[in-house]
Amino acid sequence: MSEQRHAALAIHPIAVDDDGEHHELLRRRQIVRRTRIAVFVVLALLAIGAARTVFVRVANARALEVSSTELAKQYVKTALPQTAAAGQTLALPGTLQGFVQSPISARASGYLKRWTKDIGSRVQKGELLAEIETPEIEQQLSQAIAARQQAASGLELAKSTVARWENLRKKDVVSQQDLDERRSGVAQATANLAAADANVQRLRQTEGFKRVLAPFDGVITRRNVDVGDLIDAGGSRPLFLLAQTDPLRVYINVPQAYAQLVKTGQPVVVTQAELRGQSFKGEVARTSGAIDTATRMMQVEVSLPNREGALLPGAYVQVSLPLAASRSLTIPANALLFRAEGTRVAVVDAQGRVRLRTVNLGRNYGETVEVLDGITAADRLVLNPSDSLAEGDVVAIAKEPA
Repeated sequence: MSEQRHAALAIHPIAVDDDGEHHELLRRRQIVRRTRIAVFVVLALLAIGAARTVFVRVANARALEVSSTELAKQYVKTALPQTAAAGQTLALPGTLQGFVQSPISARASGYLKRWTKDIGSRVQKGELLAEIETPEIEQQLSQAIAARQQAASGLELAKSTVARWENLRKKDVVSQQDLDERRSGVAQATANLAAADANVQRLRQTEGFKRVLAPFDGVITRRNVDVGDLIDAGGSRPLFLLAQTDPLRVYINVPQAYAQLVKTGQPVVVTQAELRGQSFKGEVARTSGAIDTATRMMQVEVSLPNREGALLPGAYVQVSLPLAASRSLTIPANALLFRAEGTRVAVVDAQGRVRLRTVNLGRNYGETVEVLDGITAADRLVLNPSDSLAEGDVVAIAKEPA
């Protein structure tokens, strides 16, 4: 083959002379050396790339493990039980009543002659309210006076008879038996006169009841009769209803859970929906001192001054009763777990493990709940515990935001 043919095929022709052969060997060695260097460089690059890949994968695996461990932790917010620094204000409904409220009825029968006071009238003690015509009582009084005079005359006759018989007895004209009979007649006549006097006094007092007077200071809240009405003594319908409006009284029923905290003399605040922005201060006058077995409540009477007359008897009011703080622990209401085993709370111990404890609840204050037993003041309670939270779970306490 010609040299042009070898060049076209990229085949170096073998020189026939020594110099050409030596030159060709050097060139081949250079090619081999360069090839080895290229292979080493490629292998080094591959090794570096493989090492980098392994390092990246190990780092990613470690980061994934740390991230998985971090994500596997349950972060919870906790709170400590608190002792109530201030008591609760208990609001209860009540109805205002006059401190003294009495129906005024007639003691004498007859017809109403006139009335002098109407509803809304303020009256003083002893003031005339109405007057009744009592013709029957007047006739009975006249008859009783006549009977009394008759009894007095009989007594005088009996006394004079005894005086004469005593003189006769001294002369031994009559027997002692006859004298004793005359003396018993005097005693009987004396008793008849006393009975007649009592009957006259009774009828005079009954006649005095035809003037109906106010038994105490107050306001007429109802009038049930008019002129000409037949008045029956002791009837079921009273003539007037009289109420003392200063002070007023309110009766409220306190639940058993709060009964021990209510004391006599404790201040209260009374409000009425129609009197916006106004509050009235009163105090606990007395308590029943016992729980009603039917309602499990204790009745409490509140005394309320009403000098300006702003409050009206019969009005519906709200009584705010501030209660003294109890020594029991209170916890947030969102720390409770309601399960089939009962009411529980989740407590985080020093090792970060969850301990479920059963608690007994007391009063409910809305956002907080009183706990009677089951926890201590040093227990850290989990807030908003999940339903999957179980005994022994490891949790981490979340940091509070700055």
